[in-house]
Amino acid sequence: MAELTARVKAQSSIAENRKAFHDYHLLETFEAGLVLLGTEVKAIREGRVNLRDSFARVEGGEIFLYNVHISPYSHRGYADHEPLRRRKLLLHKSEIRKLIGKTVEKGMTLVPTRLYFKDGRVKVAISLAKGKQDYDKRETIKKRESDRETRAAVKSHGR
Repeated sequence: MAELTARVKAQSSIAENRKAFHDYHLLETFEAGLVLLGTEVKAIREGRVNLRDSFARVEGGEIFLYNVHISPYSHRGYADHEPLRRRKLLLHKSEIRKLIGKTVEKGMTLVPTRLYFKDGRVKVAISLAKGKQDYDKRETIKKRESDRETRAAVKSHGR
């Protein structure tokens, strides 16, 4: 039992990009490693990371993550990192080729949805996404509200 809870804790989310679920249709998700500095890893362990407005881009056969804000580590000495620097993603060549092929299509983009630890390493879930139109967003909000109202009605009816 202790091993199971440790494993669940080992894969617990550090940060989520909720905005991505609202603004995009997420089609396919990939798990990628991140090239980080020591102070960045320690700051992430403190939960000092923000994925809002972040995105990934293919450059020269490699994929880089932009706009991920990792605040400075609280106990840093002389060593420090730039909070918004671009960070390289670690993926298999076949996955990179697949993503290059898909992102060339009109309207496709790479969006980080979640940052988490797996076996002591920082991983990021990158989703291949297509931007939602305004009417799609309104539709999503309507559906969420109707689901919430239905749950509330069922809950109050059961009493």
